[in-house]
Order: sequence, then C-alpha cells, then structure tokens
Amino acid sequence: MKARPDMRVPCVILNRGAGEPLHRQIVRQIAAAVADGTLGAEAHLPSSRSLAKILRVSRNTVVTAYDELAANGLIRAMRGSGVRVNGTAPLSGMPLAGMRGLIEAAHFPANVLRIEDSDANPIYIRY
Repeated sequence: MKARPDMRVPCVILNRGAGEPLHRQIVRQIAAAVADGTLGAEAHLPSSRSLAKILRVSRNTVVTAYDELAANGLIRAMRGSGVRVNGTAPLSGMPLAGMRGLIEAAHFPANVLRIEDSDANPIYIRY
C-alpha cells in the first residue's frame, strides 16, 4: 500500500468468535466512525485489498462491507480515485431498528387502534 498522507485507516476490531459476520462488524464500526466524526467527509479509506490485508480477512469480506456502506450512502468508491467518505448517513440509510427507536423516542404514534379481522386476528393501526 502506497503511503498517502490523506488516507485514514478506520479503527476496526474484529471478533472472529462473535455470531455477527465479519463484514457486518466492519460496516458497523466504519459507520460509527463516520457518525461520531472520527472519519470526516471526504476522508480517503484504504482500498479493499489494503484493508483486507490490514484486517487479515478475505478481500470479498471488505468488498461486501464497502458495498453495504455505499448502498447506505456513507461512502463512495470511484475507480482510480479510491474510496471516500460521503459524510453523515442519510436518514433513509438508517436501519429499521434505529428508525423504530427514533420514532418511539419521539412518542410517535400517539394513538394505537386495535381492531380484529374476520378470523379474530388483531390488527393494530398506529396514528
């Protein structure tokens, strides 16, 4: 890996014995670094080959993680330019579990209507 003064290597600690896949651990930790400002907007990240070598994982693992981060709008990879951080994640890229906690913290919805279908199965309408 060529030394680049503007390259930021994210602090990623992998727990190989955890039930969470390695690529998800990488995604979670890089996303957290972007969210807390450790990795600022436009920061250069290592190539997939370089990060795989640093973390001692398969390049496919890093490619999968980078693809997921790009799909969530956190990073962008351009051939010849490397991988860069976009900045903070767009709200639409937030996982559903994160959105649910955000919505519940805002005390929304205020009301829940419980009705039953013809088979007596409950249906909840939140408004």
